[in-house]
Amino acid sequence: VQLQASGGGLVQAGGCLRLSCAASGRTFSSYTVAWFRQGPGKEREFVAVISRSGGITDYADSVKGRFTISRDNAKNTVYLQMNSLKPEGTAGYYCAAEFKTLGQPSRLGFLYDFWGQGTQVTVSS
Repeated sequence: VQLQASGGGLVQAGGCLRLSCAASGRTFSSYTVAWFRQGPGKEREFVAVISRSGGITDYADSVKGRFTISRDNAKNTVYLQMNSLKPEGTAGYYCAAEFKTLGQPSRLGFLYDFWGQGTQVTVSS
């Protein structure tokens, strides 16, 4: 599967953005999809993940209550709605997919087989 992330941009603190991750392929619904981010001089970190059907989601504590992950399997797209953005959220945001048949969605980046190219989010203070 190929992933294309989009929707990043420059926003003021407190603002919102919606990221999209569009996937190619006919078996998109077989993949768990996650968002990760990497800020300047920082390691990559987990942001959010959604199960194949969308019934299970998980969030990093730093974004819980402000970000919402969702998916539309008919459109082969996963979304990340980001509200109340903070300057520390400035990062490249990457979507990733893991072919999954069993188990809970994972926060571990090394388990993900496919990665998008990333979209930059810059939050000004």
